Order: sequence, then structure tokens, then C-alpha cells
Amino acid sequence: MPHSPEIKQFIREHSNLFWYTPEDQKENISLEFLVETIFNYGNLDDVRKLLDLLGTERIANIFFNLEGRKKMNYYPEIYNFFSLLLSKHA
Repeated sequence: MPHSPEIKQFIREHSNLFWYTPEDQKENISLEFLVETIFNYGNLDDVRKLLDLLGTERIANIFFNLEGRKKMNYYPEIYNFFSLLLSKHA
């Protein structure tokens, strides 16, 4: 499913965080990858904006359904923090 214009704009605004993704593919990254990158490398305002765009429930669903190595892509302290936060608010 293609991203909404708001999500595409958000990705463009944070394109420097996706430096290793080819320019023509950035707007088509998965939501899973978007959440991972913003949680690991974004600031608090970025996280708030992402929560507003996707909603807490949708982000929690993405986050808690990670399997195997995908969980390992998060820094341990980041994974712990968002596990606690999303468990409480989602």
C-alpha cells in the first residue's frame, strides 16, 4: 500500500536518516523501517510527529510484531524504552 502524502513528506524531511537508501526509493520504505529509524536516530519531536501521523496503536502493532533479527536492529535502551511506553499507551 502506498504511503500517504503526509508520510512521504515526513520521510523527505528526514531523508538524511536514510542516507543509505537510494533517493528514488526513500518514499517507498516500509513502515517497519521508518519506525525503526526514527526510534533509533530521530529526536523526540520526530517521534511525536510519527506518533501523530501513524497513531500509537499502529506503531505498537508494528513494533511488537517484530521477529528475530529485526528486534536486534533497535538499540537495547531504545527497545526497552519504547516497549514500556507503547505497552502503557497502546
